[in-house]
Amino acid sequence: MTRMLSPENPLSSTSNFSSNKSTTTSDSSFKSKPSTTASLQSFSLNDFETATKSFNKRDASTTVSLKSFSLNDLKTATKNFSSNSYLGEGGFGCVFKGWIDEHTYAPTRPGVGNVVAIKKLKRESFQGHKEWLAEITYLSQLHHENLVKLIGYCSESNNKLLVYEYMQKGSLENHLFKRGVQPIPWSVRVKVAIDVAQGLSFLHGLETQIIFRDLKASNVLLDSVVCA
Repeated sequence: MTRMLSPENPLSSTSNFSSNKSTTTSDSSFKSKPSTTASLQSFSLNDFETATKSFNKRDASTTVSLKSFSLNDLKTATKNFSSNSYLGEGGFGCVFKGWIDEHTYAPTRPGVGNVVAIKKLKRESFQGHKEWLAEITYLSQLHHENLVKLIGYCSESNNKLLVYEYMQKGSLENHLFKRGVQPIPWSVRVKVAIDVAQGLSFLHGLETQIIFRDLKASNVLLDSVVCA
């Protein structure tokens, strides 16, 4: 299966979430960039609660119950964000591989339970705070087989993290352009293109229309089934 949304780029709407359908104003509180780190620390899930009120409930095919992780949980799941758990880095921050229990979501040792991708926000990144909120707002209320699944989040002081399902085969970009990787056959490429189109069609067909502004090969993730 193919998913849109890589660990380094968020689901996002057009500027101010405008569209030719009903709109949400969930980013209206972020028009002015704060001048100090202290103002970033005041950013909390209260903003998330305000944003979700404007989201059209008819758009939520399945409301997802997100797990609220503690920072210690995610430190344990990633061996304190060790280099061995490191997956990559993007504009938002660094991404680590972690392990959690399949049912309780409690952190486990490597090889036990489910593997997840944990995205850790750079503390100094205001844009990252906007993206963190946008992903929680939308991915907690939207469910589609071609959108990456958001499992939970962490918000402690100015520590902001997101926990996603882990896509075993990584990005489409690696399979198309990375040296040493066997190219995927055209039949699979066509299937990936169809999956991406279905995800976009779902987003664009919502009453509160969402535009994925950063569609590229690095933002298309593949699971083990696609490239098996």
